Amino acid sequence: MKKNKRMLPILLLAAGIIVAAVALTSYFNYMVKGYDGDEAKWIYVTGSMDNDDIKSMLASELGGTGKRAATLWSVAGGNASRAHGAYLIEPGTSAVKIYRRLSRGAQTPVKLTFNNLRTVNQLARRIGNRLETDSASFIAACDSILPKKGFDRAGYAAAFIPDSYEFYWTASPEKVVNTLSGYRDRYWNDERRAKASKLGLTPVQVATIASIAEEETNDRAERGTVGRLYLNRYHKGMKLQADPTVKFATGNFSLRRITGKHLSTPSPYNTYLNAGLPPGPIRIADAATMSAILDSKPHSYLYMCAKEDFSGRHNFATTYAEHQQNAARYHKALNKRNIK
Repeated sequence: MKKNKRMLPILLLAAGIIVAAVALTSYFNYMVKGYDGDEAKWIYVTGSMDNDDIKSMLASELGGTGKRAATLWSVAGGNASRAHGAYLIEPGTSAVKIYRRLSRGAQTPVKLTFNNLRTVNQLARRIGNRLETDSASFIAACDSILPKKGFDRAGYAAAFIPDSYEFYWTASPEKVVNTLSGYRDRYWNDERRAKASKLGLTPVQVATIASIAEEETNDRAERGTVGRLYLNRYHKGMKLQADPTVKFATGNFSLRRITGKHLSTPSPYNTYLNAGLPPGPIRIADAATMSAILDSKPHSYLYMCAKEDFSGRHNFATTYAEHQQNAARYHKALNKRNIK
């Protein structure tokens, strides 16, 4: 009987340990249960959020897994300022991993891709849609940084090159401008600068001609030829008379046909009215187009006109008489399709 009494505390302790172990195991399994969303989900911790805001956000955005992560945030004492950022939560990610990532500020890089943009304001809006900074702050950073690098406002578009970049969502606008313009600076190495100089152009002027070539043709194989044509006109002192510069001057990028009233638009970008190159690029030019111009083969073309088959390609001419014939065919095709 005494032996049984001595065994009772041991048995009770063992039972308690078993119960605690079961409870801990259940709690562990509860915490490591993965996010059960069908797709990965971005969550954003803004700089104005406090710990309660973060817990509410986790619960509302990630359901049960978010609630479990919020519980850990309360128990372990998360740091809201350190969590500031954007995080991509993949299906199956546990509450423990979510908590750890936020507590360490281990953000997921955000991909910023841009192409086919005409203005720096359009780029600013794209950045404002992808990163925490807003478009106005990006433009302000451009105004602070780019003039020191030799760009005036008209040349800002030449400071950037379309591509895919990665940033943390919280990247400052200054960081974004320096990274993007730094990529452009690396493109303009000594070899390419020497090629531009041989053509009698600065890098900004190459970007300007490239931007016109991109607007003139969708056919990448033509862009070097188109760029060289405008280079021929530029060096001969002829007005470029490039329709895309007129479209840019009007601000109406949906125009399908440039008419006489458009050609009289008062603007330094209207190359029917003004000799020389426009003040800066009329779009953010691709590196491939700039390289095509730098490496373009000399030719004697001075005129071009869209082909009447609307293929996006062009008929080139060395004489105005030949050009008039090409233009007549194209305008006949426009009229036939009732394109005004």
